[in-house]
Parts: sequence; structure tokens; C-alpha cells
Amino acid sequence: MAGQRSTSWAVAVTVLGVLAVAVLGWRLLVTSDPSGAAARPTAPASRTSDASPVPEDADGPKDAGRSGAGSEAASEAPVPALYLGDSLAMENQEVLAGLLEDTASLRNAPYSGTTLCDYLERGEDRSLVPPQHKAAALVREVKPTVVILQFWGNSWGYTPCMGSIAQGSAAYYERHAADARALTTEIERAAKDVGIERPTLVWVLQGPDPMSPDRIRRINALYRKQAAARGDITADAGAAVSGPGGRYAHVQWLPCTRYEREHPPYCTDGGRAQLHRDDDYLHFCLAPTTKTPKPCAKRSPGVLRFSRAIADTVTRQVRGTPDM
Repeated sequence: MAGQRSTSWAVAVTVLGVLAVAVLGWRLLVTSDPSGAAARPTAPASRTSDASPVPEDADGPKDAGRSGAGSEAASEAPVPALYLGDSLAMENQEVLAGLLEDTASLRNAPYSGTTLCDYLERGEDRSLVPPQHKAAALVREVKPTVVILQFWGNSWGYTPCMGSIAQGSAAYYERHAADARALTTEIERAAKDVGIERPTLVWVLQGPDPMSPDRIRRINALYRKQAAARGDITADAGAAVSGPGGRYAHVQWLPCTRYEREHPPYCTDGGRAQLHRDDDYLHFCLAPTTKTPKPCAKRSPGVLRFSRAIADTVTRQVRGTPDM
């Protein structure tokens, strides 16, 4: 009987785990701020007042939350840049565009639920990204100086180009590394096709995943390795949303920063900033989810922190300013 009870508990735990993955996978595909089905990318820097990175305060400058190296950076013309990625890119694209306003003219092309292979031209038949928005196609069109790559590492039943590869398996990491190399090569070739210098790739390092902490460590290590191999850089946005217990400590709340305390919409719980909704441990948008993917429609500390870390890295790269 004890053996039967143990078996029953094991089956129950397995079923609950599968259901949890299925629910999160659905959110990655069909909701908006926390995720969404593939949708047309937004035009660059089309911000709404609620999604802008900085509140319009009467006693503060409009650009208080922008990234940049001061007046010297602002005096230089913004460079063309691409932002490609998944639902995390979908939710923060307008905030990032605002933060980079003085540094880069950002062409946003995120598709929720996607992963690296979706942006490869060789994978058109099983991709959530249409041909005209593949990475290489956009490089030929936009001629960017910088390409920002935001990928959490999706491999769900909703990510067709990954086939049946299980997330976190040996084949998963091998495939992700191969696709990172392939995407880099396609971007390089596209730049050569149109006679521009090879753009700098900015690989965004991911935040903690409480369901599989080691997976995120390995994905980030993969991005670091790929960046180092080709002379590119990483933006450790994940560190900006990690807990005090360590780089991969997942938390829903963090103490408010000075900026957040000065702007109450970001600091809403007695000195604490909320990073995640109660029903979503992955995404940072605090707005209710909808079925139509779109940028986050509510000022959210996690979105701002994650975006600012990316913007700071891009600004330092573009303007040649030293690391802070």
C-alpha cells in the first residue's frame, strides 16, 4: 500500500507540473503584457503617457528617467537600432524606446512566445515571425548600428520551430547555442549584403526563473559565450530584477529605488516595488492581461528596471562611455 501511495503522489505531482507549464505556455502565446500571440511589431518610439518611462511631473524634468551620458550624448544623432525578442520584449519595447530616445532610433519587432529560431530566415516554415521581420531582413532594411536580442529561452508546444525539444534538456541547450551562432551569422551576412558595418549585438541576460533556476544560469552563460566569441556584448537586465539573496534569487517585491520613491506609481506598498503580478512569476507588466499582444499599459517597476539596464548598456556602447 505504501508503494501504491508513493506512486499516486508521484503521478499527482507530475500532472500538476505539466499543468503549470501548460498554463504558463498559454500565457506566453495568447496574452499581451505577460505574453501574447505573434503580432505586428510596433513602430519605433510610439509611446503612450501611461507606458512612458517617466511620469509627467510638474516638479520634475520630463526626461528624468532616460538613459544617456548627459548633454554630450544628447547632442549626437541617435543611431539606428533593432529590438528583437519575445513577450518580455513585447511588454517593455516602448519604455526602452523612450529611455534610448537620445541614443538610438529603435525599430521594435518583438513577437510573443518566440525564441531564437523564429528569427532565422532558414526557419520560415515553422516560425511565428513573418519573413519580412526576420532578423536578417530587418538588418537589410534598417541598417542598424546595434541589434538588441531579448530571449528568455522559450521551448513550448507553442514554439513550433523548436520541435519537440524539452526545455532544459541537453538537446535544448545544444539547439539554443546553435541557433545563437546561426542568428549571429545571418545578421553578419545581411549587413555585408547592404554594405554596412557589422552591427553590435547586445544579448540581454535573463532574470531568475523560480521553476528552473539552473536553466537561466546556463542560458545566460550561453549568451555570454556567444557574445565573447564574436566581439559582441551583454546587458545584464536580469540582475536589476533579482533579489538580495543572489543573482538568481527570484522575488516579487524589492525595496523601492530613490527614483521609484520620488514617483509614487512605481512605489506602491510602503516602500516596496512590485516586480511581478501574483499570477505571473515571469513577466514584469502589472497591467491585467488581454488576448491582444501589446506593450505594457501600466507603469511597472520591473519593466522600467529591466529596460533601463538594457538602455544603459546600449548607451555606453554607442557613445563610448566607460562602464559605471
